[in-house]
Amino acid sequence: MNKILVIGLMSGTSVDGIDAALVEICDRRGMITTNLIAGHTYEYDADLRKEILAVCAGEPRSLQQICELDDRVAESFAQAAIAIMEKGDRIPNLIASHGQTVFHRPPEFREEEDGKTELGYSVQLGRGAVIAELTGLKTISDFRTADIEAGGQGAPLVSMVDALLLTDPHKYRACQNIGGISNVTYLPPSSMPKHHEVFGFDNGAGNVLLDMAVQKLFGEPFDRDGAIARQGEADLVLINQWLEQEFFVTEPPKSTGRELFSPAYLEKCLAECHDLSNYDIMATLTEFTARAIYKSYNEFLPVFPDEVLISGGGSHNRYLIERLQELMYPTEVMSIDKLGISTDSKEAIAFAVLGYLRLKKRNGNLPSVTGAMRSVLLGKIFP
Repeated sequence: MNKILVIGLMSGTSVDGIDAALVEICDRRGMITTNLIAGHTYEYDADLRKEILAVCAGEPRSLQQICELDDRVAESFAQAAIAIMEKGDRIPNLIASHGQTVFHRPPEFREEEDGKTELGYSVQLGRGAVIAELTGLKTISDFRTADIEAGGQGAPLVSMVDALLLTDPHKYRACQNIGGISNVTYLPPSSMPKHHEVFGFDNGAGNVLLDMAVQKLFGEPFDRDGAIARQGEADLVLINQWLEQEFFVTEPPKSTGRELFSPAYLEKCLAECHDLSNYDIMATLTEFTARAIYKSYNEFLPVFPDEVLISGGGSHNRYLIERLQELMYPTEVMSIDKLGISTDSKEAIAFAVLGYLRLKKRNGNLPSVTGAMRSVLLGKIFP
């Protein structure tokens, strides 16, 4: 049995802070289990968060400013690693850092140019070389590039870890992350024949529209427990119109980000909500988030799941989870905490595992999820 202590670092499209997880990974002949020693979210400095969101929104910056921002993000990630390291009783072997996504462009098939496919492009700030230098620990970062170079979306990458840790012998499971963006991993039972593949994709906006809307309309950082949305009434006609947009009807593999679900996208939504109260708008956007997930299951999953395992910040939005449970009934919707994995640390844990796979020269992507032409090693190693 091989044991290794890894720090996983992750910051998602909500840009609400750096999730850090100190994880003991046990490998018994290829069977991986994890033990979370400590997990914590370290908030960004307010000015740094503001600058990251400005770049995500496409505001112009010079190359020098981008480089300086890259260093500031890396320094913040290193500080988070050092802080979580102090919660353990021994020095970790490795840091695995996803970094902060500021731009994501999926690959695009262009019929007008002889059927050529334009490779995707994804930018994560917080370079591993700086983290390694500041912490003195071997660091793996830049996880998405290799999958993109193999023709994939570069996302979702957590599906590999879902398959390793959460596959059930008999149940069909959907691992539904609701962060800034929502994404799902479909896990067929391990007892099924091998041609039943793990499958996954981004299925819409998660918290990103809800957070932007509640900040604009109510001056709150987020809709705690969905209490504001609960007071309104959703406009189902409007929601059904939105669900006919290109992203929602496009078959997987597919991924998205703030490039689509941007402040401009929210403004278009709000313009179409001109007859609704602010409470109704929040109810409509929450229902939109829930129905986008439900619609994607019906249209794209080979079998509707027996269980839906929720993780990410959206798992704390009680009203959103209630709406999902009602839509999914009789399928059980539950927090991934019930299976012994922290919902708040899950993605940081996942990148710790992906870092371990890279260290052991094991492929980290799933072509059935990302659309890549082949399995590849993910991440670059900085001693």
